[in-house]
Amino acid sequence: MNAVAWMAGASAAAWLVAAALLGPRARVEVLLGILGPLLIASGSWVLVERTFKQRPQALTAVMIAAFAFKVIFFGAYVAVILRVLALRPVPFVLSFAGSLAGLYLMEALYLRRLFR
Repeated sequence: MNAVAWMAGASAAAWLVAAALLGPRARVEVLLGILGPLLIASGSWVLVERTFKQRPQALTAVMIAAFAFKVIFFGAYVAVILRVLALRPVPFVLSFAGSLAGLYLMEALYLRRLFR
């Protein structure tokens, strides 16, 4: 099973657990808190893996550019969720931070594996 499938599976499992524990009111906030980081971590991983296989010498430059994109994307994403959609901040921020940390831990472990 590839890295993106594991990330998606872990995110789906986290959402199902959170939805069961928090009830229907927090489902949307938690789902959106998980989806943004999942989308970016998955896309980032595909880009890193493809770059490493085709041009490993370009990987650092690609990762720096991806980081800059992530900073801008996440700033806009959080602003839209909290200001435009006006969803409750606590469930969104907790799920966003938790999924971001978990997915980037997974990505770091996959990077370690890729480099071996």
